[in-house]
Amino acid sequence: MAAERFERHKQPWNGEEAGKLRTLAGKGKGLKEIAKALGRSEESTKDFAKANAIAIAKKR
Repeated sequence: MAAERFERHKQPWNGEEAGKLRTLAGKGKGLKEIAKALGRSEESTKDFAKANAIAIAKKR
């Protein structure tokens, strides 16, 4: 299985991305869906959300 590529790999988060993360998380979107929408890895998205006290819904 080929590794998925992320355009923003190791790039700092900007205000627009942070706002979009807050919006999507507020709508109850899951980590995988948010990460894909932002072009970020799930790990990066989870870490940024945790550092900024943004709750992401747990999807199964």
